[in-house]
Amino acid sequence: MTTEVAHYADFSQLRYAQCWEDADVLLQALALAPHHRCVAIASAGDNTLAMVAQGLRQVIAVDLNPAQIACLELRVAAYRVLNHLQLLQLLGSQPTPPDVRQSLYNACRPQLTPMVQAFWDQQPQALTLGFGAVGRFENYLRLFRRWILPLIHSPHVVEQLFVPRSPAERHQFYDQVWDNWRWQLLFRCFFSAALQGRLGRDPSFLRYAQQEISTALLARTRAALTELAPNQNPYLQWIVTGQHPQALPYALRAENFTAIQNNLDCLTWHCCSLEDFLRQHPEPCFDRYNLSNIFEYMSPAAYQQLLTQLCHHSMPKARLVYWNLFASRQCPDALVQRLRSLTRLQAHLNAQDRAFFYKTIVVEEVI
Repeated sequence: MTTEVAHYADFSQLRYAQCWEDADVLLQALALAPHHRCVAIASAGDNTLAMVAQGLRQVIAVDLNPAQIACLELRVAAYRVLNHLQLLQLLGSQPTPPDVRQSLYNACRPQLTPMVQAFWDQQPQALTLGFGAVGRFENYLRLFRRWILPLIHSPHVVEQLFVPRSPAERHQFYDQVWDNWRWQLLFRCFFSAALQGRLGRDPSFLRYAQQEISTALLARTRAALTELAPNQNPYLQWIVTGQHPQALPYALRAENFTAIQNNLDCLTWHCCSLEDFLRQHPEPCFDRYNLSNIFEYMSPAAYQQLLTQLCHHSMPKARLVYWNLFASRQCPDALVQRLRSLTRLQAHLNAQDRAFFYKTIVVEEVI
């Protein structure tokens, strides 16, 4: 996160226990190479570890929130001492008894710093639900899954959502079965700006929203349920089921587990704002940036100022990747001589982005 956000948002709690940007899209956008030095917003750590799997020279994770750093540190410990199945059990991707999760956490605990040990020791819900289920945003989604979705559809209909279908069949299922009046009404109510601010995201995170939030999310959800395959979407599956029954995010797939394990030594992390981190590295030295959606929470002026700072610290042809949720952020006119938008790549990636609640992914290259 950034300095401006720290002035008005509460960072005393864990906000995201998982990353909610599509790592497959992120990796295509970054076009990573072994010599790259990369900076990533830590968030919960999944997408940082997806980058680590590529065998890079250096990956540096930065986050203002110590709880998010604790998420990353626990994941690193899990990759070091657990096998793939145990990792999924610890995080909650698969149903697992609490006593099994306790033993898995106990195996990881010696790898954690005392501060992070103390943080996770005080999260008993993580043993019941999984460590990937205890963020504020995940709690919000669990409320939807437990109390709202059953008012809309029966368990049978929810199960039918994940049956493999052709695009035409998905459209037919959505229009004739899924899109009833209860879906329209309750979705708009639950995902309104008021409830998102109260239960999901910090209210200040929505201060620069430029569109009606629930209407935009409903349209994006329709696209995710029709244009993309729900049975291949791990983000949708977690929202609806609270687990990953059919699909996993990049960092949790079996075929990527060993690559992450083998490359963990390239990773370091810092609990500070992105601006403060950059000030500690005055020379241009970074090749790639995974910036999550941090600019969403900043004023246009602060966004331009940080973008300028990033350009100053970048090697030629460095790439910046970030997402827009409800506020539009893209290279301002003042920086068109320093940044160029990779619009064709953006359009290609937006069409396949399974983290459907985002409006767009932005890919920019330093000139």
